[in-house]
Amino acid sequence: MNHVTASSEQETSAGQGAANSSSTLQQPIRSQDLGTVALTPTGDFEAGSYQTFTLTYTAGKYGIDDSGSLRVCFRFAADQSRPQFTEPAKPNYTVVEASNSAVLEARYDPKGNVRPWDRTIYIKVVRGYLEEGDRITLRFGVTDGGSPGMRIQTFCEETFEFRVLVDPIATYNYQTLPVQPSIRIVPGPPARYVAALPTLRRVGEHFSLRLKGEDRWGNPSNLCDAVFRLRASRMVTGLPDRVAFQPGDFTVEVPSLSVDAPGDVKIWLEDSESRKVCQANPLRIVAETGLLPYWADFHGQSEETIGTGSATEYFSFARDRAFLDVIGHQGNDFQITNTFWRHLQTLCREFDEPGRFVCVPGYEWSGNTGLGGDRNVLFPAENRQIRRSSHALLDDQSDLDTDCATAADLFEAFAEHGEWDVVCFAHCGGRYADIKLAHDGRFEKSVEVHSSWGSFEWLLQDAFEMGHRVGVVANSDGHKGRPGASYPGASQFGAIGGLTCLLMPGLTREAVFDCLRKRRHYGTTGGPGGRMIIDVRANFDRPGTLYHDDPALGFTPGVSATEAMMGDIVHLPEGEAELTVDILAAASIERVDLFNGLDLVETLRPYGPDDLGARIRVLWEGAEYRGRFRQVVWDGGLTLSGNRIRRAEPINFFNPDRKLEQVGDDGLRWQALTTGNFGGVDLWLEDAAAGTLKVENPLVNREVPVGDIGLEDMVVDRSGVLPRFLKLFRLPDENPHRRFGLTRRIALRESGDNPIFIRMTQEDGTRAWTSPIYIFR
Repeated sequence: MNHVTASSEQETSAGQGAANSSSTLQQPIRSQDLGTVALTPTGDFEAGSYQTFTLTYTAGKYGIDDSGSLRVCFRFAADQSRPQFTEPAKPNYTVVEASNSAVLEARYDPKGNVRPWDRTIYIKVVRGYLEEGDRITLRFGVTDGGSPGMRIQTFCEETFEFRVLVDPIATYNYQTLPVQPSIRIVPGPPARYVAALPTLRRVGEHFSLRLKGEDRWGNPSNLCDAVFRLRASRMVTGLPDRVAFQPGDFTVEVPSLSVDAPGDVKIWLEDSESRKVCQANPLRIVAETGLLPYWADFHGQSEETIGTGSATEYFSFARDRAFLDVIGHQGNDFQITNTFWRHLQTLCREFDEPGRFVCVPGYEWSGNTGLGGDRNVLFPAENRQIRRSSHALLDDQSDLDTDCATAADLFEAFAEHGEWDVVCFAHCGGRYADIKLAHDGRFEKSVEVHSSWGSFEWLLQDAFEMGHRVGVVANSDGHKGRPGASYPGASQFGAIGGLTCLLMPGLTREAVFDCLRKRRHYGTTGGPGGRMIIDVRANFDRPGTLYHDDPALGFTPGVSATEAMMGDIVHLPEGEAELTVDILAAASIERVDLFNGLDLVETLRPYGPDDLGARIRVLWEGAEYRGRFRQVVWDGGLTLSGNRIRRAEPINFFNPDRKLEQVGDDGLRWQALTTGNFGGVDLWLEDAAAGTLKVENPLVNREVPVGDIGLEDMVVDRSGVLPRFLKLFRLPDENPHRRFGLTRRIALRESGDNPIFIRMTQEDGTRAWTSPIYIFR
């Protein structure tokens, strides 16, 4: 009988991280002599379901020598349950066996191979050897001891691969088997329905209502089989009474709709019992406007770099299943071959359809943090020179002279070659952008404050501290093949991918770049509640000079103006400024925070102290630090004494595996994490003021009288490198306010910038940030 030992990833052999599946290493053995691998069962499997698989490697001509090894690898983005070898009753119990009783050592290392195939099971022959025809068998999700099985990846993929590499000679030179087993991961049944409308259109202008069902993990489902009534708050020409979802269809479109008078429109779906199934984002109809809102996700990757699915599938999903208007593809530069770069240009050209869907060519400059950190690079035209941060994973070294190792070098290269039309964003992913180290306002127009990696307001704060004049964007930075609808699944990603709303005269690539250079946009945390209308304007009692580009960068023309919108830069030598904000939200509005740069000027709510009820909101927020492993774990609970919990609802619990559970009528338990964003729970109490509430988790242990919790935040701060805090406050039992407006006089500093912007928070956990209006004396 063979023996298997299990060890942790901390015990990884020296040098394992350098071993490579890339062709940059010699291939000493012919592929047909490496052996073969087979998987059972194969076929279609529901995303996020529990399954059992048997993978069998049969040794080739050379067998595997004593101390030789095997790797079974999965993509970086894969979020199936973590293989483990010691607890038969827990998920993903994995058994490894050799047919000839050789002793094997098995361990799992999430970074045990070259990206993107870095999630690795490492199997070493520690006593004995394999001859040709001997087998190593891995059984994933063995259920004999009570394990539910292996929970497979939570997002869909046409070819989810179990990639096998072998080192038969024990030289630590791994070679990839020529034929790899794979399965197809498909969506589950619909758990919710989503309806999308444009957010603003003119009277009589045609638009479409687009609908889809999503499974519990956020995958568009083709298993929908239902008929719903369509209802609207006012007359919508062309809107049918019913809409049908047919099995096999991922989406449904209701085209050629229009409204013949100005006003706000709500459209929702009802089932046969007249229960609301879902409501579309708000739509505003106006008589005339020069700018319309269009929704974009500029930032995501496909399987050719570190993402999932092909680049063709990526663009198709953005257009047909995420209902985006604008898409960009941002592969890590050190993985983009010249062949793939040319292919991306072809795809951008083919998918770009002015008036319907705009594709923006570009890439992610992926420099190390100490050299400036990640930047998104966007081009207004195809066939531009890619200037990589390195050739780290590329065999072809023929164009090394085009590399730019630092962010400063990158910006200088753009200037040197006259590429003044390039637009860049600073963002935080694995490597964060250090805009205190490197920034060039000629090209870097915005910072990305939210993505599926979390929320990063500190990037905007860094810009203010340095005097940079930047706009705000939010994108998915998605790796799961779902641009524009990038749910986090069960992995290290703790947030839904964001969206950017572009204010433009029309849907063309030219309009997109004009908008980006003028910073006329706002970013949201995405999801079904992530499309809202926000209008922010400043009015001046005396004329100022308005600039669309930063006059501090050199000569740029200005015009006399008494009004400015988000993104504008205004020199106001004298006089006062009045801010006007108009919001039509996709969910009830919890608050609007008004900022002047780093200073919170005022927090406004659409309700007051007299409207408060027996609903208490407990929120946790923050990140550990700026780098990759920024997750903060908030697992814990609360207990209520002298009162009862009537009901409780989670906020931003994105992972169905991490649940909120009520314990009796006086307690809650939860599993939760944040990555700069926030989550929490609402609880409705039997008595609005009685008793004591105690909150406990690894960072916070706080007991407060319920009667002391009011309109203003009660904050328990546990700051580290970045803020991490818990706060409690009271809300109305029901909050109907989705419309909010304000007018405020703004006290301006007598020198320096006044970056005026708002951050809006909806009750459903969605946030939005507007690009600042920069006013200076």
